[in-house]
Amino acid sequence: MTKLPEDSITEFIQKHHIFTLATSANHIPYTCTCFYVYINELNMFVFTSDHGTRHVDEMLAQPMVAGAVALETTMIGKIQGVQFTGISSELKNGLYDTALAAYLKKFPLAGFKKLTLWSIRPDFIKMTHNRLGFGKKLIWTQEL
Repeated sequence: MTKLPEDSITEFIQKHHIFTLATSANHIPYTCTCFYVYINELNMFVFTSDHGTRHVDEMLAQPMVAGAVALETTMIGKIQGVQFTGISSELKNGLYDTALAAYLKKFPLAGFKKLTLWSIRPDFIKMTHNRLGFGKKLIWTQEL
């Protein structure tokens, strides 16, 4: 059984809808922003992107990626954000329908186009949570 990240981490992730995705090729990093939905029971970010984009080409060549979700605030005591790493993959067959339903529930207008869905299953998440104290970090790592 997979151990899921603690509730304060997943609650933060579920409150937001855009992450920064980091990929790389030939030791050259690249980032982009993506709309996402997080499926807590599966510990899985789901997002859509088309084949032929730089980040998809890089994910296909090197599936280990990183990402970040941040709350924009100028109030130091309210700073929150997560950074994560995980394996990306294109969703097909079994999980596609579950992921599509979750994605369309959050982003109904996306249903007007055929979607290529991708997942990232985090193996490491670090949350900065200044609401718990200045510089407070919560760390979650996937158990093997």
